[in-house]
Amino acid sequence: MGFWWFMLIMSLLIPLTMIVIGSLFVRSAPREINLIFGYRTPASMKTRETWRFAHAYCGKLWLKIGCIILPISAGAMLFAIEKETAAIGIFGAVLSGVQLVFIIWSIISTEIALRKHFDESGNRID
Repeated sequence: MGFWWFMLIMSLLIPLTMIVIGSLFVRSAPREINLIFGYRTPASMKTRETWRFAHAYCGKLWLKIGCIILPISAGAMLFAIEKETAAIGIFGAVLSGVQLVFIIWSIISTEIALRKHFDESGNRID
């Protein structure tokens, strides 16, 4: 049962991280474009406006997605309760893989939004 609790906590780390970082990004992007913290892609780092837009957009996505997948992940782990250690590990790994798909989707979605609202030089086009 101890391993199940460990895997439950581990499976909740991704959604909780998305909620915390999403909340930070929605409130305010890091002030300066930097290479250490923030949503750092070539498109987001072109100008201060693209930097702020990317953080607000991705932050909203991560906040919503995190709030949705947190209870789903907790509920899904209930299916693995009282199972063998190997089964719990596999179930937790699959669940984490599904969560990572949502992270990748949010990055792709943010990049598409940046291309839709900004030109190659980072100037707003809408």
